Amino acid sequence: MNPQALIIDDEPDILELLTMTLAGLSVDCITAETISQAKQALKQQDFDFCLTDMRLPDGNGLDFVKALQKTNPDLPVAVITAHGNMDLAVQALKLGAFDFVSKPVKLRVLRDLVSTAIKLSPLRTDNKNRRSRSQLLGETEVIQVLRGKIAKLARSQAPVYISGESGTGKELVAQLIHDLGVRIDKLFVPINCGAIPTELVESEFFGHKKGSFTGAVADKEGLFQAAHGGTLFLDEVADLPLMMQVKLLRAIQEKTIRPVGSHEEVTIDVRILCATHKNLAECVQQGTFREDLFYRLNVIELEVPALRDRRADISLLAEYILHQLADKNGVTAPTLDKDAITALDEYSFPGNVRELENILERALTWVENGTISERDLMLPDNVYATNIPSENEQQSVLSKENDLGSQLEDQERQLISQALETTRWNKTAAAKKLGITFRALRYKLKKLDIE
Repeated sequence: MNPQALIIDDEPDILELLTMTLAGLSVDCITAETISQAKQALKQQDFDFCLTDMRLPDGNGLDFVKALQKTNPDLPVAVITAHGNMDLAVQALKLGAFDFVSKPVKLRVLRDLVSTAIKLSPLRTDNKNRRSRSQLLGETEVIQVLRGKIAKLARSQAPVYISGESGTGKELVAQLIHDLGVRIDKLFVPINCGAIPTELVESEFFGHKKGSFTGAVADKEGLFQAAHGGTLFLDEVADLPLMMQVKLLRAIQEKTIRPVGSHEEVTIDVRILCATHKNLAECVQQGTFREDLFYRLNVIELEVPALRDRRADISLLAEYILHQLADKNGVTAPTLDKDAITALDEYSFPGNVRELENILERALTWVENGTISERDLMLPDNVYATNIPSENEQQSVLSKENDLGSQLEDQERQLISQALETTRWNKTAAAKKLGITFRALRYKLKKLDIE
């Protein structure tokens, strides 16, 4: 049986055009010219998806989208907007529409929209019980609420702005939204916007043609093309130069890009997720981030909680991380003694989950007898739950911690190398000389890349 679509528009010519186009995609259509007719059709049969115009004789598309969220919450609905009317499209996405298409409707864009809608359809049994390759661990209420929001957002194609402090796991959340959605069979492409040189950012995003600039020795596919059909995650989006912000806005609105040096536009089907540890609204006020792009990316905001706001999850996370590190390095996972667990529970974690991972990885190199003590954790002084540092203080602590970690690694590398040279690379003898176990030495050799 072909997929069933409900098409709502009060212009007969547009209804006929859409019906013929969808028929060519093997989709059967039921048409309605008013919201009343549409509601009657919904009572008579089930549909795979719905496509509605914004202006109708007895109401508007926004009201219809809002009503569907109560009566048919699982039915994917997309809206047809007038060219350039992005404000209404954004409102529709906020109200629950999974996507939009602008007039005049481009065949390639419509085909991509229909393909996604069918995958989202509640009538398709192959959409049930999706499984993610990633995990968001935790049993606290804030994490359970976050998991519920992620599952809901996975059914939409709306842009999502993921906010939260550094190290909270914003990329993991973006990966989960991708994995639980209909784009899981396509690529999830993450990119750190602050890591791309300004002169290369347009080429990285949109690609380039051979000879378009010095060094362009061959055609190159950009990140948008690589993510076609999938998800593009823009991490640290606040670091994008203003010039690129303009072009990114156009790409999102028009669903087309133009590679550097090309005269032809390329249609793209990409879901945009973005994140930054900065306050994006403040960046707009300061003039470093475009207001129109902010509203286009911030259709839905999803906040990832700080680790200190979910303390009951720390022990669970620590146990999981220790097993992951141990498996990675081919050693038995150690346990945390009571004092170590208490110290972690009381620590403020300015670097959040990423800092917890760093602390445990460091402790794993020092542990003896399979039990991590409070001393092995080497937590910074005076940064505990009763004295939550400011953002600047947090960054200072993280910077000092990173400097300390680098110094310790250099000292370790030097001591281990000396011991190995003295014992003519007899690892058992070197471990004894260093006063550590053979297992600990083997871990350090791998971690410090001394082999």
